[in-house]
Amino acid sequence: MKIISSAKELSKLLQKQNKTRGYVPTMGALHEGHIALIKEARAQNEIVIVSIFVNPTQFLAGEDLDTYPRRDAADQKICELAGVDYLFRPQANELYFDDEIKIVAPNVRGYILEGTTRPGHFSGVLRVVMKLLNIVQPTNAYFGRKDAQQLHLIKLMKEHYFLPYTIVAVDTVRDSDGLALSSRNGYLSKEDRKMALKIPQSLYSASKMVSRGIVDVQVIQKEMLAVLEPLEIGYVAILSRDFKVIEQVELGNSIILVEALVGGTRLLDNIWL
Repeated sequence: MKIISSAKELSKLLQKQNKTRGYVPTMGALHEGHIALIKEARAQNEIVIVSIFVNPTQFLAGEDLDTYPRRDAADQKICELAGVDYLFRPQANELYFDDEIKIVAPNVRGYILEGTTRPGHFSGVLRVVMKLLNIVQPTNAYFGRKDAQQLHLIKLMKEHYFLPYTIVAVDTVRDSDGLALSSRNGYLSKEDRKMALKIPQSLYSASKMVSRGIVDVQVIQKEMLAVLEPLEIGYVAILSRDFKVIEQVELGNSIILVEALVGGTRLLDNIWL
């Protein structure tokens, strides 16, 4: 595995190789969810590139940019064991410029759900993803379904800007207790983690209701909110997969999303129906 910090160097190296490229962009603190993305990339491409970059433009003032978990040595080892060919560690001063042209999130879908309490967050995400995709120029780029709104907006960006890269969605990986894997799970105390299990439990409850033929959105939301008590809820949303309001769950075209605050840590989860 070759470790590269220069965008120009990586681009130059990749241009010399006429091989399919699988790309996994991350912010580090790698876990089994990231490994699942890397495995998909490894299985479907001749070259695998992973980037680790804690992107400052997607953090709002007062958020955990400075304390976001960084585990450089462990991340490098994970990438080596997973068969990564290139580990890209760019620097912010190479990716960002004074008075630069910017990509911004759409006015509606970028400012609902997570975007409601984090205005500008998705603009920062799309901004860095566009840059990274154009540096790597992958055949396929891999993103997790756990960050469903982010995934949707990246797919929109690909469509609206006519990007040639294929965006591959990979299923959420869960711990043995059902909690969706996240780098921020490390913030949780033992008691917090027990409380956090209410999130996947609420989604399981919703799934069971749908399996029994209960598809009314308001009825499902009410049951989920009861399961989630006493957590501080950011949202419980049931939408179509293009993030539009629906009144009833439509199998094959719906997604149920939860954001909750657990011991000061914001956690996201969802199920696709």
